[in-house]
Amino acid sequence: MAMTVTSLELSAATRRRLLRRGLRLEYATIAWNVVGSVLVLAAAAAARSVALAGFGLDSLIEIGASAVVVWQLKDTDKARERKALRLIAYAFVVLALYIGAQSLFVLAAGFKPHHSLLGISWLALTALAMFALAYGKSSTGAALGNRVLETEARVTIIDGLLAVAVLVGLVLNAALGWWWADPLAALVIVYYGLREGRAALREAAA
Repeated sequence: MAMTVTSLELSAATRRRLLRRGLRLEYATIAWNVVGSVLVLAAAAAARSVALAGFGLDSLIEIGASAVVVWQLKDTDKARERKALRLIAYAFVVLALYIGAQSLFVLAAGFKPHHSLLGISWLALTALAMFALAYGKSSTGAALGNRVLETEARVTIIDGLLAVAVLVGLVLNAALGWWWADPLAALVIVYYGLREGRAALREAAA
């Protein structure tokens, strides 16, 4: 039966290499989301899309979560790990509450968004990028035994899932005129955000 290698069993050279990889993955996530948040929020304003606006805000939260992981990877003591997990959890909850409230308001008001080719194109690219980054973070975090990196990998997976959900909503709106698909798609993140926020808080308390 294969044994899991803990962070204490790693050689110093291997640990340094994994930490550098984790930092590179986080820097790549930050860079992608800095560009993406500008593009998506501009597209959201032009299209009056609550789903795109929610995704742009999600990108800002992903930047914050990645910055938390960079901070934690540079000093991996337990107190810093717990604080980092709590910060990530709060980011999940804030995102879920905002998107849930905004989506319900738009559905109730019948606010119809326009089409956004820029939004559709960027979301398709972002979904691929986020899933690739999440895989790298998850495997690196597991090899390091770093719960913060593994938890933030789930933030990145949610970013990818949200990109897919919003993409579907935008395509349905553009192709079939189903305006309600836009805010409905944004509600997907509410479930995942609250679930992962609760999981991160449990890990922080452990």
